[in-house]
Amino acid sequence: MTYAVSVVRDVKASPEDIWALVTDLSRMGEWSPESQGGEWIDGASCAAVGAKFKGNNLNGDKSWQAVVVVDVHDAPRKFVFSLNVSDMHLCDWVYEIEPTADGCRVTHAWVEGPQWAEFAPIGKNISGVDDRATHNLSNMEITLDNLLKAVK
Repeated sequence: MTYAVSVVRDVKASPEDIWALVTDLSRMGEWSPESQGGEWIDGASCAAVGAKFKGNNLNGDKSWQAVVVVDVHDAPRKFVFSLNVSDMHLCDWVYEIEPTADGCRVTHAWVEGPQWAEFAPIGKNISGVDDRATHNLSNMEITLDNLLKAVK
């Protein structure tokens, strides 16, 4: 699938090894420059469809928490979680993992939700980020590079 904002990396690791890392959202702070990790909430203890995760985020002097919900958990191929505020679907975070001859190809994408444009000015006040797509692209490159170093 083609996404407007995505990063693709090939890695010499099994899809299962990558899957174990990307679905452990509590460890995302080890790789992401913005995510600081967090915790599963509302009775969830790991990634599963419907599981909720409260993440801690930091950008410069701005910090905030966000609750995401796992929407797709198709091991070890596709993992998607969404950010919703009130009744607004703001965005989806996607990881797709495809086997290759030498390991796997990992696609990390950010997809604007139907209410993103409406929320963006509020989001700028919360995170300090004016152009979320460009900011996320840069952060996603760092996140994937760090994640792939961790799996080797």
